[in-house]
Amino acid sequence: MEAEAALESAWELSPTFDVAYNLGNTKYQMKKHREAAQHLSYALRNWPLIKAAARLKPIAEQRLAESRSQVGAVTVTVSAAGAEVLVDGKAMGKAPLEGEIFVEPGEHQVEARLEAYVPANQTVRVAKGGTAEVTLAMAPVQREAQEVASGANAEAGASTPGARAGAPVAEPSPAAPVEPVPPPPGRSWVPVIALGVASAVGLGVGIGTTVASNNANSEARAQQGKIFGAGGGCLASPSFVGQCTELHRAAESAGRLGDVALGSYIASGALATAALTYALWPTRSAEKATAVLVLPEPRGDGISFVMVSAW
Repeated sequence: MEAEAALESAWELSPTFDVAYNLGNTKYQMKKHREAAQHLSYALRNWPLIKAAARLKPIAEQRLAESRSQVGAVTVTVSAAGAEVLVDGKAMGKAPLEGEIFVEPGEHQVEARLEAYVPANQTVRVAKGGTAEVTLAMAPVQREAQEVASGANAEAGASTPGARAGAPVAEPSPAAPVEPVPPPPGRSWVPVIALGVASAVGLGVGIGTTVASNNANSEARAQQGKIFGAGGGCLASPSFVGQCTELHRAAESAGRLGDVALGSYIASGALATAALTYALWPTRSAEKATAVLVLPEPRGDGISFVMVSAW
């Protein structure tokens, strides 16, 4: 139940295909076939063309078919675009709807509402596993008001003594101005600056540790030259133990510093590449913002996760 509530909250905030897929699977496992069919259908209509997500698509299709066989479906066509469609008083979206509306088998009331239009409704009966088609024709309220007003004026003119024919009719008040939609926000350069600074720091660390590694190598070579110049060695010369210890310490220090320098150069390059990619990548609107998606993949020995990103 906690997972269901968390996914429903995520769906309210971000109705994306991955949330619909996870929520549909949860409803399917809970035997809530109508809700499972609604969410799985949405996920399949908006499935991305990514190979990593393609492996999960057959699972969604199979579970949608199983849930679909347990409930009914209604396809709704409304003459007025933008009208709100309701089934049994519950809002289902605005016309034109993308896909079917899934309902429990039985009788249902389908309605369409839109400002300045007369509401339209129709009662329909849907069988289990079946589909019913509903067409709602909506008439503007203004047309009916004009007809009523014309009839009232004609009646008043015929019954009122001295009434003038062709009296001026008051014109409707002008519509309120529509505020322009603000442009989408521009790209933020804070990540570029942060990545650039981090890259510069990594490069500085790499240069510093490279210099320190070279100094340690020079010290080790100088120590080795002293031992060999005195006719000794570090394998069978006990009298040179102290000097050999210093030689080994200098060599190990040079190796460690060299590894740190290499890692710093790699990190600096990766950060610089990330900053350049972010700066040059085309901007996208908020409705199509890039997101990294994590999808569960059921397997015979447990469950794994697939990370998907659409660019």
